Amino acid sequence: MLRLVVVVLSFLSCSSYAYFVTIDANAEQCFFDRAKPGDRLTLFFEVSEGGFYDINVKLTAPDGSTLYKIEKESSGHYSFTANTEGKYTYCFNNKMSTVTPKTVLFALEKGSQKLGKEEGIAPEQSKLIDMVDELSNAVLNAKHEMEYLEVRENLHRAINENTNSRVVMWAAFEAVIIVGMSLGQVYYLKRFFEVRRMV
Repeated sequence: MLRLVVVVLSFLSCSSYAYFVTIDANAEQCFFDRAKPGDRLTLFFEVSEGGFYDINVKLTAPDGSTLYKIEKESSGHYSFTANTEGKYTYCFNNKMSTVTPKTVLFALEKGSQKLGKEEGIAPEQSKLIDMVDELSNAVLNAKHEMEYLEVRENLHRAINENTNSRVVMWAAFEAVIIVGMSLGQVYYLKRFFEVRRMV
């Protein structure tokens, strides 16, 4: 049984890296990942701050062909299986912005192709490997969702704190205006009812 667990865990070799990167206005940053045929690659991204929270993303294969391209999106993910060996390029482009830099959270996940049937594993064990593989993918998806929910929560907290500070400043401004108007009215009414006597 221990041997089966070791075999299953060796098939589930999957590397995942998450990064925060700031992309300046009118700039582009690219990242590379090497893959072999059969490797499963997944890109998750989310703009956490800056401007309208939009970014352009382009994924290029080693031969230069575009696998995925999206413009002015705040979040997304794309999965594919590598057909050729080489360097896959992920580019984040902020060229539509002239002033505002953007902070992007992105995760690159690379998993190997399942080898259960090629290694001569029994059908029962192959089914178990498939179930563990599905569970592993579900856990990784939950992890990515939690990361993105944390980014969203931070974003919404910043918006709420900004709104709250503006409401407090507006309320203080209104209080100053009301006190000023009250003092002005008292002074005006006092002057209106004041009788001047000549002696």
